[in-house]
Formats: sequence, structure tokens, C-alpha cells
Amino acid sequence: MIESMSEIDSFDLKIMSSLQNDSSLSQRDLAEKVGLSQNACWRRLQRLHASGLVRGSHAEINLQALGFDLIVFVMIKTRHHSREWADDFRRHVERLPEVADFYRIGGDWDYLLKVVTKGMAGYDAFYQQLITNFDLATVTGFFSMEAIFQSRPSDLNRMR
Repeated sequence: MIESMSEIDSFDLKIMSSLQNDSSLSQRDLAEKVGLSQNACWRRLQRLHASGLVRGSHAEINLQALGFDLIVFVMIKTRHHSREWADDFRRHVERLPEVADFYRIGGDWDYLLKVVTKGMAGYDAFYQQLITNFDLATVTGFFSMEAIFQSRPSDLNRMR
């Protein structure tokens, strides 16, 4: 188990960076890429998973090719800030399949959602579900015109 950042070395960073760029690498290819034996690489990868630093393995799906051509960043203000209300709202939003990302934020707004849907009609249907049975003070959407980059892997060596 990894307890602190001081326990992370350059091999761990190489493993994490390599997986961010291509999580489908075989164990052999990953070990070769980072300069470790397969066993040493496997042990480190197991340690990174156990510590929660590496979570899951994902494929990037081209949603636009499937017809999901509208991305909306939805900002929400609420009058309610109790734990119970926040938990209810979280459960409500988790049931909305159009929500790709969901954040509680600081500043003038309370929540930020990234919504991916099929056109304006899809967004309107989502919006109607979002506001049903919830007293939200303000809901506004910012429509993406172009994704410059998204799901960008972090440069862990530069961020350290």
C-alpha cells in the first residue's frame, strides 16, 4: 500500500503515465515500456491499484459517432445546502444517463455537470428530468462548440 507521495518513484510514474495513454497494454508491453521485469511491473501495478492511485481500465468511446453530438456544461445554484438535500440531489443526478461528469464546486455556483446528449431535443428532455421535483435556484447551460482536447492524460512527471 502506498501511504504518501514520497513512496512513488519514477517507475511508478512511468507505469501510471503509460496506462493513462493506453490502458490496453499487455503486462509484457507495459513492463517493457517502463523498463522493468514483468513480475516487478505486476507487483508495482497491484500496489498502485490497492492504494487507489490506479482505478479501473477504460476505453474511450467516440460518442459523436453514435449520435451524441451535443455537450452542455450545466451550472446549478441551489437554495438548499443540507447534507440530506445534497444526498437526494446526488442520487437524482446519478440516475440521469446523460451526465458524464458531476462536481460540487465553490464560488458563485454550487454544481457543475457535463451533459452529453443527442441534439437540443435531447438536452431539453434531460433538463426537464433534472428540474423535476428539485427546487433549483438557477440552472444555466453552456453549449460546447468544439472540444479542443478532452480526457487529457496528466503529465505526472511535470506535476510532481
